[in-house]
Amino acid sequence: MHMLMMRLARSMAVLGGTVLSLLILLTCLSIVGRLLNGGLHGAVMQSIAPGLSNWLLDIGIGPINGDFELVEAGVAFAIFAFLPLCQITAGHASVDIVANSFPQIVKRGLRMITELVFAAVLILIALRLGAGTLSKFQNGETSFLLEFPVWWAYAASLVAASVAAIVGTYMAAIRSIEFATGRILIWDGVEGEQ
Repeated sequence: MHMLMMRLARSMAVLGGTVLSLLILLTCLSIVGRLLNGGLHGAVMQSIAPGLSNWLLDIGIGPINGDFELVEAGVAFAIFAFLPLCQITAGHASVDIVANSFPQIVKRGLRMITELVFAAVLILIALRLGAGTLSKFQNGETSFLLEFPVWWAYAASLVAASVAAIVGTYMAAIRSIEFATGRILIWDGVEGEQ
């Protein structure tokens, strides 16, 4: 079961990384286009090569229309896509100054409680995102410039948030079993020596 969850988490992270890489490329191309557009409209290019400048402007050299809408939707998906891997590998930030001095049973109890809270929050986020997706679908809201249905971005984020909720619930179950049995089922390097 752990290998399946790990594969699922890694697949989501790869998908999120791919989307994030494409968004970076999109942003860079849009910035370059914006700079070129400004230069082509400038007095220097208009006086040196007005025909070339106007031709380049006519074929669409400039910023990518709606780039910020695509970035907004894509980054939301990428954030949710990275959560499952972060959850299953205990990659969240933690401050253990006081907790390191606690006995092992207390540390395991804290880890179990933390995983249970994470699972509950991830489930709540997925449920609310599902309600938001349904609402956006029903009212037919579209983005301002590209006019793509907003629910598409919500639905993509909902898929990633649902995977995060599944992985979070799995990890909560694992840490609860570890607490009850006193055995480490999944070693992630966070738990100290016994």
